[in-house]
Amino acid sequence: MTKNPFARALTAALLGLALTSTAKAGTKDYAFQLVKDEAKQGDALLDVRLVDRRTGTPVPNAVIFAKRIDMAPDSMEEMTSKIEQMPSPEPGIYRFKAKLTMAGGWRLSLGAKVQGETGTVEDKLVFKATK
Repeated sequence: MTKNPFARALTAALLGLALTSTAKAGTKDYAFQLVKDEAKQGDALLDVRLVDRRTGTPVPNAVIFAKRIDMAPDSMEEMTSKIEQMPSPEPGIYRFKAKLTMAGGWRLSLGAKVQGETGTVEDKLVFKATK
């Protein structure tokens, strides 16, 4: 029984495509999420979860290298505050300590590297500081 050479080539091409399209996730497959969208004015602890969007599972051991907090949601982007990364309370949760000087809308901007991925995961999270 002989096979058509075109059919063999097509089968080989499809197999090759299937094997190469199982590449790693991209940075767009990850997202930061606030654990709570409100915090008390003053010294506040902010917990942020990094998740794999495809599975919804937490992503531990990311390296946070960029962090900024400002009042951009209230049209005061120049109103920034000091932010410091704290030890993680559990895998996939990243904790920050910030001085929220005013009640109102705040934006937390983060940049991170996920192990095994190229590129940067970046997100801007909006929350409210209350009195």
